[in-house]
Amino acid sequence: QVHLVESGGGLVQPGGSLRLSCAAFGFRLDSYSIGWFRQAPGKEREGVSCISSSDNNTYYVDSVKGRFTISRDNGKSTVYLQMTRLNPEAPAVYYCARLSVCQSVGETLVVVSEDDYWGQGTQVTVAS
Repeated sequence: QVHLVESGGGLVQPGGSLRLSCAAFGFRLDSYSIGWFRQAPGKEREGVSCISSSDNNTYYVDSVKGRFTISRDNGKSTVYLQMTRLNPEAPAVYYCARLSVCQSVGETLVVVSEDDYWGQGTQVTVAS
């Protein structure tokens, strides 16, 4: 059965770092582009970053460029999101997903989920 499991979230101080993991089950990870999304309470889910399947190109939303790094280890069926210099902001749940679209149009990140399914996500809270 196809599913993704997010982990690695937690409470971190402003300026700190976290590494999120997205473990893939039931499909070949190297066949898909994978994206990270986040959703804060009362807000819509937004795309944060993605990594393409074909050439491992990476793309980011403007607010995280230079601070977040997405990577994949196909042998471990896992995609990572290394987050550094985290800013204090409302807690958000981070989700990963298989993508049908992973690209940048101009400076705008464009990501479209392949599936209707969303996992439980992992919560990230940046606070002192």
